[in-house]
Amino acid sequence: MGNFHTINPATGQKLSEYSYQSSEEINQTIDQCHQSWKEWKKISFPDRAHLMNNLSSLLANQKEELGKLITMEVGKPLSQSIAEIEKCAWVCTYYADNAEKFLKDEPILTEATKSFISYQPLGIVLAIMPWNFPFWQVFRFAAPGLMAGNAALLKHSPNSTACALKIEELFESAGFPKHLFSTIIADVPEIEGVIAHENVAAVTLTGSTNAGKSVASLAGKYLKKTVLELGGSDPYVILDDADLDLAADKCVTGRLINTGQSCIAAKRFIVTQKNSDTFTEKILALLSQKEFGDPATDDYALGSMAREDLRDQLHKQVQTSIDKGASCLLGGIIPDCDGYFYPATLLTNVSSGMPAYDEELFGPVATIITAQNEEEALDIANGTTYGLGGAIFTSNKDRGLELATKYLDAGCVFINDFVKSDPRLPFGGIKQSGYGRELSLLGIREFINCKTIYLA
Repeated sequence: MGNFHTINPATGQKLSEYSYQSSEEINQTIDQCHQSWKEWKKISFPDRAHLMNNLSSLLANQKEELGKLITMEVGKPLSQSIAEIEKCAWVCTYYADNAEKFLKDEPILTEATKSFISYQPLGIVLAIMPWNFPFWQVFRFAAPGLMAGNAALLKHSPNSTACALKIEELFESAGFPKHLFSTIIADVPEIEGVIAHENVAAVTLTGSTNAGKSVASLAGKYLKKTVLELGGSDPYVILDDADLDLAADKCVTGRLINTGQSCIAAKRFIVTQKNSDTFTEKILALLSQKEFGDPATDDYALGSMAREDLRDQLHKQVQTSIDKGASCLLGGIIPDCDGYFYPATLLTNVSSGMPAYDEELFGPVATIITAQNEEEALDIANGTTYGLGGAIFTSNKDRGLELATKYLDAGCVFINDFVKSDPRLPFGGIKQSGYGRELSLLGIREFINCKTIYLA
């Protein structure tokens, strides 16, 4: 055990102090969660949906207050924090409306009198969640999970502890059984014991690729089902016939959401030689207008980065890329002010061997990579260990659909728009960006026992 404190990243000032829980306290929480689940799994879909709609209403009614909490703990611009809460309310109503349909018995024609697939809950799902979308990341697993009849055990990032505790409070206020959604404040050494616990059925993690490998290793050791949504270096491919004004606008928007701290942010702008100079001018003009400042005022496009170490790591990646030959057309300097701010930054002449080319840049840094032609642009887009999202910009919609479907390697590809998650669509990656899917029908079936029933 030990203590830690949270910090307002926009000011650098201490917010609250917390204590990590002991193994005994964590095990007690798991046992209570398991007891609550044993009753919850018997509850009908309409009764579950009623509570989930209650929760959606609470979120909608408290969105300003909850948005301020997000902004205070992670430095996100306030309007984006409020929008995050609105999206959480949406995912609650989506699964309240659709869970029963998604999980109804599925008849299979065999020689039996009756045979079908029955979709049954697994039990407690441990969720190890990051700070960058401290409510949304939780609700996109918890809404389908609880509607499917599972229980939820949340281990959140330490710097968003107040958000974690508030989410647990919201579930109870909505009428969900006590302990069904439980938060643990666990230090890293305790995680193996949690995964190993006999009453923890599965694990979902959103975070870095290294964290995913560690958790997957432990889950494999104890034979626990996992879903991993990990890092990304999303390519945005601008083809010869692209609308460059549209492409530049969408690329900048996709790059700077949450001050660039998103796994599905636009990370690499890959533009053909034909359009390279013009596209660069347009990107530079747009980025130059994006200022940083107090995220609570909502007067700025960029808030602060969530932690000092994250800001410093990003700056190191930028400087190393410049040292290796990248050109910095904008930003790239840590500002002399309180808080963990970093300016909108644009790197060009980016090539293999630079962090800006090979690694994920988790912050407001855009990189432009010039390809000789469209074929090379697609090769560059796929030439990464990641495979979360990607985008293609072209005026030929049919060709865009073909390239997105058959040629770009990613869990999701958007054409003439920036990548975003949507409760109605499956979300997740391939390669080093993880496996499994969240959201949609596929997401609710990840932590389910697909049980065969056969009546002779």
